[in-house]
Amino acid sequence: AHDYSKQLLWKSYCFCLESDPSVIVCAFTLANDSIKVGTIPGSRKRILTKNIPHAKHFRSYPAVWIGRLGVNKDFKRQGIGCELMSFIKGWFIDENNKTGCRFIVVDSYNEDAPRQYYKKNGFEDLFSTENQEKQFTGLGGSSLKTRLMFFDLINLFSKAEPN
Repeated sequence: AHDYSKQLLWKSYCFCLESDPSVIVCAFTLANDSIKVGTIPGSRKRILTKNIPHAKHFRSYPAVWIGRLGVNKDFKRQGIGCELMSFIKGWFIDENNKTGCRFIVVDSYNEDAPRQYYKKNGFEDLFSTENQEKQFTGLGGSSLKTRLMFFDLINLFSKAEPN
């Protein structure tokens, strides 16, 4: 993580116990990313672009990528993962955010527990099926190790705006 941060490829963040800063409660990494319009099938593209003005003018949509995300095993099943995801989402709808970012994307492990975690936190599959994802990404093999998922921040942004 340190090497990637030094090369400005991603930024890593940790939350530690106030009473003992040597104990990491949870950690995550973020990097700039985008969703390429040309790699998305028509039905999914319509879902992504439904509220984007002049969507046909974009070749890609700005996103932030969660590279790593984890909760210390001693703190599992306490809601910290959901709090952490809310914290991350909040950064990108905050009025002090200095960049445009419409989506959060993640390569979720293609296993029930991680995929359910992201779905519980409002993420959707970028591709309808695993086979569709293989076809559009050019990834072969019998089973994908990860699945691309996204969260549309506009839903939070509209809730955060004052009436």
